[in-house]
Amino acid sequence: MRYDIDGVMLQALLPALAAAEDAVARLDERVLRSPVGEGFAERSHFFDAAGALWVAGELVHVEDLVLHDAHMDSRAPSHELTIAHSVLRTRRRIWTGEPSWALGAPGLAALTATLGEGEGDAREPKRPEAPGEADEEGEDEDGPLAAEMAEIDAILARSQKLIDIHTGKAPASEQAAVPAARRNEDPLGLLGDDEWDEEQRLAEWRSVLPLADSLPPVLGAVILFEAWERIEPLRRQHWLGGLLVAGHLRARGKVASHLFSFYGGLKLVRHERRRARDRATRLQAFLEAMHLGATAGLKELDRLTLARTQMELRFRGRRSNSSLPELADFILSRPMVSAAMIARHLRITPRGALNLVNEIGIREITGRGRYRAWGII
Repeated sequence: MRYDIDGVMLQALLPALAAAEDAVARLDERVLRSPVGEGFAERSHFFDAAGALWVAGELVHVEDLVLHDAHMDSRAPSHELTIAHSVLRTRRRIWTGEPSWALGAPGLAALTATLGEGEGDAREPKRPEAPGEADEEGEDEDGPLAAEMAEIDAILARSQKLIDIHTGKAPASEQAAVPAARRNEDPLGLLGDDEWDEEQRLAEWRSVLPLADSLPPVLGAVILFEAWERIEPLRRQHWLGGLLVAGHLRARGKVASHLFSFYGGLKLVRHERRRARDRATRLQAFLEAMHLGATAGLKELDRLTLARTQMELRFRGRRSNSSLPELADFILSRPMVSAAMIARHLRITPRGALNLVNEIGIREITGRGRYRAWGII
């Protein structure tokens, strides 16, 4: 098999492999026993999603991602921010599922939005129509949003017509009205490539799974990621490879306390090493990413533990129904929080949220008088 590792390459990878295995195991053990483990696991989703875009060459601020996830955007979300939020939601979906779900046929079908033969259980059940729902839809046609909905329908119709022209499904008269050069244009890759068979490429990548399962977990994970980079199964979800690597570590029992942040460590490795032509260099770079990601996670865990200890001193001896302990857990689970986010989570007023923040003594990170935010740095 083209992804096998011979003895010479394995001997060259042993130092980096040992360092990565040790760091990942230490991080998992500490998160499992730490009182801030749940907050660390939730925070890692945000940082890994931003790291995935960083590796792809796009910059997404973690603060913007937190606000977008809370539906409190300060401005219209960019295309990159929308993709980062997709990475965030996919990580959460993998984490909430069974350890082996992501790498199985149903899991891959659900994560890649494809459905092959024999994978019908991955299809989400259709929501039953409520009684009278059809009548309500008919009433909306004459409602206050009728003009806006008609405009959206017209845009969708024009878009579908353009797709039919490019794919050759439109009538001959409509295709003749468009020059041949324009019919072949697809600068954004929105219409797909007939020669890029994603199902076949994904099946080829899945054929590497038995080899990865026969190797140590960390080495098997980097083999899977290296194969994902070479095969490129999904053009629009190329970031899914790093998430499946974390799913592999969880399925093998190497990291059981959280979903490992692979992209958080990969962005610390130089691009020349990540995309090197020499396979041994690439594998060493991926192993180094594992080690750097675990080391960064240990430092983050120390910061969160220290912050929680300081916050506990603030609400020690308070009444049992105090909101400060719940606020501390919420702060630990987000890279940053705002007064509106705290008010929504604790079901209190914004003024009450500001009072709680002043009592718990968390650091303000915006430096402004309005639209303030707090976080652990």
